[in-house]
Amino acid sequence: MIEILDLTGIATLQDSGRHGWNKFGVPTSGAMDWFAYQAANSLLNNRPNSATVELGLGEFTFRSLRNTVLSVTGAGYEVENYIWTFPLWTTFYVRAGWTVRVKKINGGNWAYIAIAGGFDSPVIMNSRSAYLRGGIGSALKAGDVLHSFTPTTDLLKLAARDFPVDKFMPYSQNPTLEVIPAPQADWFTPEGIRTFYESEYTLSPSFDRMGYRLQGSPIKKAITKELISEGVTVGSIQIPADGQPIVMMADAPTAGGYPKIANVARASLPLLAQCEAGVSRIRFRETTVEEAHEKHKLLCRAGF
Repeated sequence: MIEILDLTGIATLQDSGRHGWNKFGVPTSGAMDWFAYQAANSLLNNRPNSATVELGLGEFTFRSLRNTVLSVTGAGYEVENYIWTFPLWTTFYVRAGWTVRVKKINGGNWAYIAIAGGFDSPVIMNSRSAYLRGGIGSALKAGDVLHSFTPTTDLLKLAARDFPVDKFMPYSQNPTLEVIPAPQADWFTPEGIRTFYESEYTLSPSFDRMGYRLQGSPIKKAITKELISEGVTVGSIQIPADGQPIVMMADAPTAGGYPKIANVARASLPLLAQCEAGVSRIRFRETTVEEAHEKHKLLCRAGF
């Protein structure tokens, strides 16, 4: 159980997502960086779908109200626990009354704070994930007290663990994202397709949990007619009239009307999620459905 003392940026509770509700127009939501979320829970032997605090582009200071063990994963942060500083992708023991600060440093966007046992919050449509645009859950704020479930493992056995993230997820300011061609790939000119795969893109400062707007060489279309709205998935890369890609992220709408040139493979989504606006240089590389499935399966088993 923790009490939030100070908070900047945006922080919500997120789990693996709200699955099975897209047909009713409800986005999946869940963690922006699914790999970091998964590792945070694994480090503590939590159930795979346990809720964590997702912190975006800010800092998070809280007091532990009882002895516990925490893990923090993600990119672009460090942890101050009482008088010590810890790197990400580790676990650390926290005594009742100690203050913990998750501090923003360079690079990255999202951090995941997990507690032994997992955070307790109302389950809405089979998920504890907040979806703020839809009024599901709410943003965390100073003064909130977050409760947790009973840990499944003795606390002393959970402390001082670390996760070898560099072996599995190559977070970088210059990622190459693997993508699968999308249904409307033939709506773009050969030149437009070459532009997409050979150009470098940056992340616009206007990005959010719904979508990442990219900036770079515009992608030319061969077909300019309007597309009837159809289903959209997380990772879909839509190309609006200005030719600048928009990648759908965790809070992506369930339908959209822009043609899609490709879809980011799930194994590459964490790399994109942690790209820094105006700094990261993003490239795309085509892959196959089979290769994308294999990489995803390997990451799901990686180190857990």
